Amino acid sequence: MLTRRRFTAAVLAGLPVSAALPARAQGWPLKPVRILVPFAAGGNTDSIARLTARQLSELFKEQFIVENRPGANGALAASAAARSPKDGYTLFMAALPQIAIFPAMTKVNYDPVNDFAPVSNVGYNPFVLAASAKLVQAKTLGEFVAYAKAAKDSMPYGSGGIGSLSHLTMMLLLNRAGLTMTHVPYQGGAPAVTDLLAGHIPFYFANLSEVMPHAGTGSLRLLAISSAARAPQLPDVPTVAESGFPGFKTLTWNGLLAPAGTPGEIIDSLAAKVALALKAPELLSAFETFGITPLGDRPDQFRETIAADIKLWAEAVKLAGLSAT
Repeated sequence: MLTRRRFTAAVLAGLPVSAALPARAQGWPLKPVRILVPFAAGGNTDSIARLTARQLSELFKEQFIVENRPGANGALAASAAARSPKDGYTLFMAALPQIAIFPAMTKVNYDPVNDFAPVSNVGYNPFVLAASAKLVQAKTLGEFVAYAKAAKDSMPYGSGGIGSLSHLTMMLLLNRAGLTMTHVPYQGGAPAVTDLLAGHIPFYFANLSEVMPHAGTGSLRLLAISSAARAPQLPDVPTVAESGFPGFKTLTWNGLLAPAGTPGEIIDSLAAKVALALKAPELLSAFETFGITPLGDRPDQFRETIAADIKLWAEAVKLAGLSAT
């Protein structure tokens, strides 16, 4: 509501009366909204952003435009989003590493908690412990543990790189199982999967989307999944938790953040529309193909997820010997 005091202040300042109005009263959005993506076009995060932007454009009757800002493991996009005007016209499609991993590993020029206002966690991917059918006969997580123990610390495993989610997820599992294995880091998940299929490495804790094309082909054995519940795409693959490690859960997510200080009415409106967007059949079909489980939760729920993940992945970073502190 425009009070007499705010109206008078606007007039005395020489501003149009609309400048004194709350963002929602002005009919936000009145112009295109940018969604900064921390990676190049073509990956999971970019696809999630574009699918979500398309639905939000229809729901808000205004353009939501994806802008790719790759560089510095996503820190460039995160920093740009954090320093954008607090008016709802710049959003950040964050991936978990920019918020919960890289700040624990190195100095970044943004605060993952205080510089952002959570809007909604759009969707998540779990990880799948995969074994090469050419190298090992392990068919269960228990058999994986037995293989690793018998190898006496020499059993290798692949990852998407030092400090990657596949690396850190394996570190958490090895810690719980009391195991040590030899880390073989790759430059990304694609070459790791290629070598797993070729029989050059025996194990890899892959993102669900990386192994989906090979599920059921017999080239890989999918031993366990890292989510709390089984994935609908792989209902026969048990969770790590139900395979002997209760409480184990790791996920990677993509969620919308706004600069801290963005009006609450804009945040709430966006969150409600994201939840509605995630019901669109074409979006749900695409998400299933990518191995993504849609969420669309509330800002307070997303804030709780971020807090829990910062704690969890800080532990994993320390186990890997990568902590900045």
